[in-house]
Amino acid sequence: MQLIDFLAPHLHFVSDPTAWVALLTLVVLEIVLGIDNLIFISILTNKLPEAQRARARRLGISAALIMRLVLLATISIIVQLTTPVFTAFGHGFSWRDLILIAGGLFLVWKATKEIHHTVDPDDHQDTMLGETLQISLAGAIFQILLLDLVFSIDSIITAVGMTDEIAIMYIAVIVAVSVMMLAAGPLANFIAKNPSIVMLALGFLLMIGMTLIADGMGYHVPKGYIYAAMGFSALVEGLNMLARRRRKAKSGEGH
Repeated sequence: MQLIDFLAPHLHFVSDPTAWVALLTLVVLEIVLGIDNLIFISILTNKLPEAQRARARRLGISAALIMRLVLLATISIIVQLTTPVFTAFGHGFSWRDLILIAGGLFLVWKATKEIHHTVDPDDHQDTMLGETLQISLAGAIFQILLLDLVFSIDSIITAVGMTDEIAIMYIAVIVAVSVMMLAAGPLANFIAKNPSIVMLALGFLLMIGMTLIADGMGYHVPKGYIYAAMGFSALVEGLNMLARRRRKAKSGEGH
């Protein structure tokens, strides 16, 4: 009874149809925004030994969920991150902008490094930090959390603009991260089995990194354009994969 009395003030939206629409919209938005993170997690964990990949995905996404829930608990502070702290080049930079720029630079660096390794796998020259993070389970989880921090702050600020109900935000985050947990394994396996997809996914990360930097600098790029470009590229690659399979099937019949 005490638990019900405690939850009652936070669940008054249950009888409000508008709140349910906001919840559904926010869940879909959180899942779509999680695609970027999911691609990064899939590529990163595929660099680990096969026996550690599933564990790294579970630990990384679980820790990311805890971090998002903690960030929601400090939502009043998160919202204040949009307040400009200094002005440069005619743009007032807030802590959110700086976090987005730092996250974008990290993504660009990581994607460029992985593209270089994919194009020239025999070149093992790398920084000591890069080598450590590339082969370490703890390092992989650290990188997942680092990037999830960037995406979490951006998605939470977006959520605040859609609803004032903290309970709706919590539910949306839990549902979205649960979907990420279910989709991470199949996506990582699909990328591992289709090498051409790796380069496409790295290209997505590079584009997302540049978008984060542009957003942090005050040049907002609508997410719809980004996901439309990603969807079109994925469709073209899907057609290429289908064409390659048919050629292999015909060559097999010829022998």
